[in-house]
Amino acid sequence: MNSEILIASPIVSVEWLQENLSATNLIVLDGTINKVFDASQNQIPNTRFFDIKKKFSDVSNPFPSAFPSAEQFQNNARALGINKNSAIVVYDDKGIYSSARVWWLFKAFGFNNVAVLNGGFPAWLNAEYQTEPMTLYKGDLGSFEAKHQPEFMRFFEDVKKISKEKTHKIIDARSENRFKSLEAEPRAGLRSGTIPSSVNLPFKNLFKDGLLMQKDELIPIYNTLANQEEDIVFSCGSGITACVLALGAIISGYNNISVYDGSWTEWGSLVEE
Repeated sequence: MNSEILIASPIVSVEWLQENLSATNLIVLDGTINKVFDASQNQIPNTRFFDIKKKFSDVSNPFPSAFPSAEQFQNNARALGINKNSAIVVYDDKGIYSSARVWWLFKAFGFNNVAVLNGGFPAWLNAEYQTEPMTLYKGDLGSFEAKHQPEFMRFFEDVKKISKEKTHKIIDARSENRFKSLEAEPRAGLRSGTIPSSVNLPFKNLFKDGLLMQKDELIPIYNTLANQEEDIVFSCGSGITACVLALGAIISGYNNISVYDGSWTEWGSLVEE
């Protein structure tokens, strides 16, 4: 295949990616969080490393993986050779974890021709598809344009108001034990607890055999917590796995959704209860 592609779904299979690897506008991104360049590691052919922590987060923010400015996002996306007409597939090495954050960031900056690879790199390896040593992108600058869509992300003052006035359903992606304060938070010194009026949907509940469930399996899970007309804010520990819930929600037909960027790390640090 040598033509340009338009990605119709927010999620694609490894079989789909294998069939479309030669599409002229395809860009594959490795969005594994906390990863550093290592030529001894393997990647899907022609992958470009999307460095969430250092390149696509506001590193001046005291909280981790904070939402970047449009200028920062645009400049670093262009440095990866991403164009206005690119078709992006993003994966990570856990299955679907931080790749959903990358997908959501692109959407938050007005770019929709992007999808998450279902099952991520583990599924690619399980299918025994070709890999190559990790390489740094050194090609041309892209023409990507970031157009901030403010409704995609919520911040501390937004969520304070939402929690108090109960205008949105707040759904927390952390594990049940963390949500119920039965297990300590992984971030040192961070108190346990929950955002008032929030409910729990552990992001791992959306998976079966390492793959995100099908739409007809996801819909009943979401429907127990919110109807499709409700406004929803997804939260988690630091704004990463909340995006996994956003991915499942979009697939399930929910549209009025946003992600709380600072999530529990910010809330638990700033609010004493």
